[in-house]
Amino acid sequence: VVSTQSTGAAAIEELKIRKLALSNAEKAEAASQPPKVDRAKFENLMKRRFFYGASFGLYGGVAGLYDLGPAGCALKANMVNQWRNHFVVEENMLEVECTMLTPETILKASGHVERFTDVMVKDVKTGDCYRADHLLEAHLEKALEGKGLTEEQREEMGAVLRQMDSFGLQKIGELIKKYGCKAPVTNNDLTDPAEFNLMFGTSIGPTGLVKGFMRPETAQGIFVNYKRLLEYNQDKIPFAGAQIGQSFRNEISPRSGLLRVREFCQAEIEHFMDPEDKSHPKFEYVKDVKIKFYTCEAQMAGSAIHHITVGEALEQGVIKSETMGYFLARIQQYLTSVGVPDDTLRFRQHLQNEMAHYACDCWDAECKTTYGWVEIVGCADRSCFDLNAHAKATSTKLVAKQTLDTPVTREVVEVAFSKAAVGKAFKKEAKGVTDAIQNMSDEEKLVMKEQLTSDSFKLVVGEKSYEITPAMVSSISKVSKTEHVREYVPSVVEPSFGIGRILYCILECNFKVRENDEKRTWLDLPPLIAPTKCSVLPLSSSPEFAPFVKDLSAALRKLGIPNKVEDSSGSIGRRYARTDELGIPFGITIDFDTVKSNTVTVRDRNSCSQIRVPVSDTADLINKLCTGQTTWAGAKDTYPEFIGQESNN
Repeated sequence: VVSTQSTGAAAIEELKIRKLALSNAEKAEAASQPPKVDRAKFENLMKRRFFYGASFGLYGGVAGLYDLGPAGCALKANMVNQWRNHFVVEENMLEVECTMLTPETILKASGHVERFTDVMVKDVKTGDCYRADHLLEAHLEKALEGKGLTEEQREEMGAVLRQMDSFGLQKIGELIKKYGCKAPVTNNDLTDPAEFNLMFGTSIGPTGLVKGFMRPETAQGIFVNYKRLLEYNQDKIPFAGAQIGQSFRNEISPRSGLLRVREFCQAEIEHFMDPEDKSHPKFEYVKDVKIKFYTCEAQMAGSAIHHITVGEALEQGVIKSETMGYFLARIQQYLTSVGVPDDTLRFRQHLQNEMAHYACDCWDAECKTTYGWVEIVGCADRSCFDLNAHAKATSTKLVAKQTLDTPVTREVVEVAFSKAAVGKAFKKEAKGVTDAIQNMSDEEKLVMKEQLTSDSFKLVVGEKSYEITPAMVSSISKVSKTEHVREYVPSVVEPSFGIGRILYCILECNFKVRENDEKRTWLDLPPLIAPTKCSVLPLSSSPEFAPFVKDLSAALRKLGIPNKVEDSSGSIGRRYARTDELGIPFGITIDFDTVKSNTVTVRDRNSCSQIRVPVSDTADLINKLCTGQTTWAGAKDTYPEFIGQESNN
């Protein structure tokens, strides 16, 4: 046993060493390459055009809270609409909307009350809070970059960094004192570290006796509704539940704009399936999709990413099931459809020491930004952890059933009760107590049998406990039972989307600067998700143009195309630039030829080229361009090119 433990500890240590080396290599690579995006210019555009901004800015703002402006709100709505079409509609998922306010008992069962914590320290004078492990890590990394350290000190600090994930509250406190960590801004001393639960606590009802939390994820609402969803689906497995909504995490030190906030929108899927059959009926449709797989082994060895098809990944054992492969492919297809460039995407597999203890396999879709690689979607095979946890807490079976072609005989443990004794002791709760015992595993029933030979047995159901005495139980015995139906707890594959993070990555990755004009910035947003699809621009304020502006804008709205009449002051070129900053993909210009020949110019944002189109065709053309029924190249083949107005910028 000692030898096995020693081998396991050595393997974990080696894994941490390689993970640190990989992290340092990625940082060095990022530092050596200039960012494609000028973040200062990008943030200036976001602020000027109010895509998003700090909440309560009039009062100085609150860290980790952001408001979306008109363009950001429309962009998010279009992303969510595409998510619903891509997943809920296409896959016949069952969407729910659950409350954000969650009683403590649910989050106790899921493990969030006990384990959803970070270690925090404070500046003793200002009270500023810092996440302790991040503070210690940054302090040691800075020290290692400097001079004057002995080789022994460097090795010691390196060992601390490698083991950071395994340190508890007390050890982190000792190390902070040993290395003289101070508050980053003021250089003041720090308090002793304390565990900080990231959930926002509250009370439900006027008495304050029912404790609750703002949900830290949307997933639990789906799990606790599993039975209802299964019944709605006519008891058929597999099926998927889905939910979109706000979640809350009281981050100790939020940073990086929309990437780490305290309130955020999630879109989560819980795909329930037979743990003995993780195939997917639609895998054939995605098996040829190529994905950049950054496997655990590649990370440990510092080797290249596998750019292979999903089918090849399954054959080579890179992914463990068809269902996992199917969702990874569908995730990539969604992300690219809403504007995350393929060359900025990779799927990174969780290393063993960062994977949840109950998970079979985990992959993160990561996007390369000016902040480095950012996780925007997680996809985990959660096995049956959550359903088991809620089943145990409520003494309720959360199972699926399969009719067997051939009956199976097996040995089970059955408990017979003295109904009179149980009824007298527990009265109205008697049935709940006996059901809870019957729902126990065979192993738990045998443990109870052993205890009842000399003492009573303590039964815990939720937050209540019951004393079971020998007089209440007539017998506990093994019997042979022929089963015609197989009961099992479904496994779950969970794709979890951070909508705010995806939104940020779309905006940053599609931020552009016009060639030969660094002051002209614009957004290359796909028409599918662009907040406004088309602008309508009268060349001047001439009254002759007003009827055309009114009719074209109305025709576009009738087709469900959001449009903006851009009749502000300035040259037509300057007005094109303003619409480009909002990511508006197409522009309709009404000029004097419109009055004469009943035609308009249609402009493409990306190429700045224009074509001349009859007014009667214009709304339909814009609709086809926005929905992908035609391309700009196809439109140019159909209508004559127009040259003239863009030169006025």
